[in-house]
Amino acid sequence: MLTGQTILVTGATGAIGQAICTALALDGARVLIHCGRNVAAAQALLARIGGRGAVLPADLTDTAAPEALWHAAEAHGAVTGLVNNAGIRSEVDVDAPMDEWQSVWAREFRVNVLAAADLTRCAIRHFRRHGGGRIVNMASRAGQRGYASSAMAYGASKAALINLTKSVAQSHGAEGITAVALAPGWVRTEMAEDFIARHGAAAALSGIPVGRMAEPAEIGELTAFLFRPSQLSLNGAVLDVNGGSYLR
Repeated sequence: MLTGQTILVTGATGAIGQAICTALALDGARVLIHCGRNVAAAQALLARIGGRGAVLPADLTDTAAPEALWHAAEAHGAVTGLVNNAGIRSEVDVDAPMDEWQSVWAREFRVNVLAAADLTRCAIRHFRRHGGGRIVNMASRAGQRGYASSAMAYGASKAALINLTKSVAQSHGAEGITAVALAPGWVRTEMAEDFIARHGAAAALSGIPVGRMAEPAEIGELTAFLFRPSQLSLNGAVLDVNGGSYLR
């Protein structure tokens, strides 16, 4: 179903990123696996998907890294898709010193928004030359309903990513360049397990009618579905994957 597509996935060594890469490869895509420091994990993932792709390291906290990463992706031929999945979630109290507050917000936006925006710019320019393409942005329920005081930077960054998705969809859809956002609630990842360790499972599951977190494989399968050529009309959509914990 995705045969002939080459898709760059950022933040590919985390639980969600690995699930996305696996699902894309199973559907026939060649996957360009971005990683930060964990090159060994990226290489192992590439081996598990049968070597159909390449590993591309880049530190997205570096302002020059997104463009360099895209150029590295282009070296493997025409790229047809981009998944902006890389993201961080930090906490800082409103009573923290101002320099600490500003540092957390700056880093959160650098990785979650600005790196994604730079890659999106590169992708649009590339897609124009190659007959179009698709961008999937990994947003969050937190970007829709607001978030805890200590992690407002994360929620705000994900809200910005949703707006970026809609702007691309409206501005470039006529060029064959489409964008979709996913907005998961809790997904069973290291981030979720860390939260449970500190606050308990009940705090994480509270308000989720289905009574469980999403599994990374669910996100992977849905992402692969979004890259099917038939799904053109999902351009601009924000798809909720939250078990009914936030309804619009």
